[in-house]
Amino acid sequence: MGFLTALGRVNAAHPWSHNDAFASFVMRQGRAVRRRGGDTAVDVGCGTGNMLGRLSEVFSIVIGIEPDAETAAAAARRFDGSAIRVEARRFGAEPPAAYDLVVFVASLHHMPLRSALRDARAALRPGGRVVIIGVARETSKDALRSWTSVLLNPIIGLIRHPARASGPPAHMQAPTAEATQTFDEIRAIANDTLPGIRMRRRLFWRYTASWVAPS
Repeated sequence: MGFLTALGRVNAAHPWSHNDAFASFVMRQGRAVRRRGGDTAVDVGCGTGNMLGRLSEVFSIVIGIEPDAETAAAAARRFDGSAIRVEARRFGAEPPAAYDLVVFVASLHHMPLRSALRDARAALRPGGRVVIIGVARETSKDALRSWTSVLLNPIIGLIRHPARASGPPAHMQAPTAEATQTFDEIRAIANDTLPGIRMRRRLFWRYTASWVAPS
């Protein structure tokens, strides 16, 4: 059995969402918005709602937008009877200045980048934030982080989920897409659209970004 094959079997038996590694980053940004008086958060491409639950601990109004009807229905069932609202639609043409926090968790690469960022900017209230956990197409610049992630991935999977899984959990079964733009390409467009955005390459095939709307 090859080394990578062995790692793949461990990963399959102990799956975990790489997005969860950066939930604390999103929540730090969210709490900063809440301290300024913001009360409305929207999770774009919310999937089955893992981030919605966390955001509801901070914000009084939490909205999930999910274009896949089946996934949106699963999220809606999960939060039935709560104040969380799930909308089965694509992001865009949002009401102006409607949100204090706009979150993209591994969803931005499913959309036209520039128009999605423009829509997010227009939908933010003064002092609000765009927060991104993103996926980019890998280049040679990502090789060290990628191989480090390959080695760490099964270890974290075993720690988080020591019991052997029969399949991926429900929150990891939403539709996925391959990223077509590199981190540098994304950064160039993001800097042009959201001047002053802060972006950083991360482990587990992700990058993080945050931008504060001018007050």
